[in-house]
Amino acid sequence: MAEKGKIRLTLVKSIASTKQEHRASVRGLGLKWTNHTVEVIDTPSTRGMVNQVGYLLKVTEPSA
Repeated sequence: MAEKGKIRLTLVKSIASTKQEHRASVRGLGLKWTNHTVEVIDTPSTRGMVNQVGYLLKVTEPSA
């Protein structure tokens, strides 16, 4: 069963031609390159960053 309170993020688009604030949010989430996947704790601040750069990400539940 998936660990409660976490979400899995995958960077599916390049950050090359995005705003500086959006690049900072992607780096703050721990994503470094295209197709890089990380699991982060689901907090309101994390959700805010995900909402800001949602067009660059794929959000899923972590696998067991």
